[in-house]
Amino acid sequence: MLSEVLKWKHPADAVLSAWFRANKALGGRDRNEVAEAVFDVLRHLRRYRQYAESGTGPALERLAILGLASVVGKDTIAGQLSNEEKDWLLRMDTIDPASLAPEIRGSLPDWLYEYMSQLDEPESLVAALNTKAPLDLRVNPFKTDRDNVLAELRASSVADFDPQPTPYSPWGIRLNGKPAIQRWALFENGSLEVQDEGSQLLALLVGPRRTDMVIDFCAGAGGKTLLLGALMRSAGRLYAFDVSAARLAKAKPRIARSGLSNVTPIAISNENDARVKRLAGKADKVLVDAPCTGVGTLRRNPDLKWRQSPASVQELTELQARILNSAARCVAPGGRLVYSTCSVLPQENEQQIDAFLASHPEFSLLNAQEVLGDRCPDLGMTSSYLKLRPDVHGTDGFFAAVLERSK
Repeated sequence: MLSEVLKWKHPADAVLSAWFRANKALGGRDRNEVAEAVFDVLRHLRRYRQYAESGTGPALERLAILGLASVVGKDTIAGQLSNEEKDWLLRMDTIDPASLAPEIRGSLPDWLYEYMSQLDEPESLVAALNTKAPLDLRVNPFKTDRDNVLAELRASSVADFDPQPTPYSPWGIRLNGKPAIQRWALFENGSLEVQDEGSQLLALLVGPRRTDMVIDFCAGAGGKTLLLGALMRSAGRLYAFDVSAARLAKAKPRIARSGLSNVTPIAISNENDARVKRLAGKADKVLVDAPCTGVGTLRRNPDLKWRQSPASVQELTELQARILNSAARCVAPGGRLVYSTCSVLPQENEQQIDAFLASHPEFSLLNAQEVLGDRCPDLGMTSSYLKLRPDVHGTDGFFAAVLERSK
């Protein structure tokens, strides 16, 4: 499995899915252990590769041993190891990670370590990004409320996963583990969706009303679109734009399950599509959840740090600037533009907003904490931006800026 994933041709979860489809004889427990071991290796790849330089035989096999030992325990795999491999694994256990260089200890490529070392408390952030994320769910407020869903989950076998309300989002539920939620009635009837708590807070920043025209400019598979539509009580007009018709196609069954009738998915050719231009100056609220490196989601997608590069950061920041400029044209006077990424890199976040405001004097930056008001009083933001971190807030790494167009 690792030999395929480490070719970096496709996202790790897609490679795993394809491999599992081709190996149907594997049971659920085996699949889970293989997947978890692969993701453990991806999280700690640079450190594990340094360990694997010692020993004999294929280094790839030693990576697999380290991943499985971390996930299922050394004793569980001992029967499959040679005496030489057992001795090697015991030697690796004696290494103090604190003795390693920080970029090796945190298993980051040099360029990403350099970027992250400029942030506050970088060691804490990197350590948190190398942990396994919980599963965050979101209730559909158009159909139900969190208290009812929590009560139902706690009265079922899901109670084993310790369902708890998320600390900031009023719609979030956090599980410790990954049950197969696709088979749940609450999921099938549109009452529940998978969505990180940080992503849920974006809807509060957009603050859509029933009478608004709202554009989700980079809608993807529609997670944030569905929450915006629910907060609008299926009234007003909500356009879901994306350049990928395939991603929007995945959103359609979710929209149908949600019970919303105010969502119009539109596949656009690029950020300057004629259908975008026709909405110039008409939207009350525009959300730009921009394509980004995704390094704020490394807990869930650890392969991203090995599949991105300084060149891809440059390409993405140029694309983000173009999308932001195009989306801004859709905002009506007095309207709101919310820019967000699931990245912690200033190049994709604060620097983008600084450049945008310098060339768009008709927009001003609002204080995100004040926009959220008393709905999230404990976030502890120290700037006008919403900046979430796994080590501080328990969410993925998120950034958001709220911009208002002058009247």
